[in-house]
Amino acid sequence: MDREKKLLIANTMIVTMARLLKDAQNVFMGVASNLPFFAIWLAKKLYNPGLIWLNIPGRVNPEPSFPPLSTVHYEIAREGSASLTLAEIFDMSARGELDVAFLSGVQIDKYGNFNLSFLPDEVKGRVKIQFTGGAGSALIYPNSRRVILWRTKHDKRTLVERCPVVTAGGNLYRVVTSLAVFKREGKERLVLESIHPYSSYKEVAENTAFPIHPAPFTPPPTPEEIALLQEFDPEGVRVVEFD
Repeated sequence: MDREKKLLIANTMIVTMARLLKDAQNVFMGVASNLPFFAIWLAKKLYNPGLIWLNIPGRVNPEPSFPPLSTVHYEIAREGSASLTLAEIFDMSARGELDVAFLSGVQIDKYGNFNLSFLPDEVKGRVKIQFTGGAGSALIYPNSRRVILWRTKHDKRTLVERCPVVTAGGNLYRVVTSLAVFKREGKERLVLESIHPYSSYKEVAENTAFPIHPAPFTPPPTPEEIALLQEFDPEGVRVVEFD
């Protein structure tokens, strides 16, 4: 994938996720959360300046002067209005006070569960591929009011019928991938909400392991949104999840 295509996808995913935060009270992002970092930053700049930004480094409402490669970088901890430890964020979640959280997994199934634990070898009865583990996802997912899952890779190995191992599941709000946006229908299965403008229903259907129905296109980023992202990130750090 060339750099221009990476920027197109990254911009679309960032803007789509930022727009989902227009009415959010607070939002939490964890480690390795490059796209959510930009989405939260953009949401605070354009749509929701009162949004409370929570993160792993522990600074509330950081004001980064540049986009770091890591979402645990000191730049995210250097500024801010207060300090809040990860343990306190878990407590917020347990009390039902965490409004929105960004999470991800290696596999996401049609029920909105995700797998970040391991891929089993069902024949030999052992672990086939070990993943990183879900950290606090099993607590945050069911206790947050809304969870946005994101995934930069969209194929039948990542958007699966059913996760063989469930790391976490719970209060899903949206799934944003490199090709489309999904929402949960009631408390049951995922349905396709929109298709990104550079993709097609055929491409999404061919790369999703569960049945979907046609949907409209995702509204594309506006010139203002693109200009803000480019001004903040002229080096294109926002494509790091695609490298």
